[in-house]
Amino acid sequence: MNQDNTPLSSDARFKGLIRTPEVLVHALKDDGIYPNNERLPLLAYQGALKLPEHDPARVFEALFGANQWGGSWRNGVYGLHHYHSTAHEVLGVYSGTAQVQFGGEQGVVLSVSAGAVVVIPVGVAHKNLGASEDFRVVGAYPSGQRWDLCYGEAGERPGADQNIARVPLPKADPVYGTDGPLIEYWSK
Repeated sequence: MNQDNTPLSSDARFKGLIRTPEVLVHALKDDGIYPNNERLPLLAYQGALKLPEHDPARVFEALFGANQWGGSWRNGVYGLHHYHSTAHEVLGVYSGTAQVQFGGEQGVVLSVSAGAVVVIPVGVAHKNLGASEDFRVVGAYPSGQRWDLCYGEAGERPGADQNIARVPLPKADPVYGTDGPLIEYWSK
């Protein structure tokens, strides 16, 4: 459902674009450098959207916004490990392909391509290991959450850990609204 409680499937803007994805679920443990998030798993929706040729980023921006994920931006993924201690993050791949590592040096590496969505819980490190020249994402955050940048440096914790413990769950899945995989996996 979107902000006015109508099902997204009936929203003409998204008709024929939203697919039932293959959902990859990864619980990532604290590695001593990056807190990651043992309670909330990383969710990757492979093939979540069939994107139009013209301005595919706009589809992600509108869809995320309809599901109460805002503050969107367009870019890539940093080529260094980093995490957010004050917000969850969603990435919608609108162009190209990449290998992205989640959870630090010992974490999981995922191949992502146009149409994929990755929901990154607060505290989970992520890094671009290599990408096509046209790799681009739309990023966004749950309404009311403001992101910060942490790099696993000495002195970040326990402050970052305290921030992470205070971040509330999102009200909706960024793609599927109130009935999406995020609700299912993060409410357990």
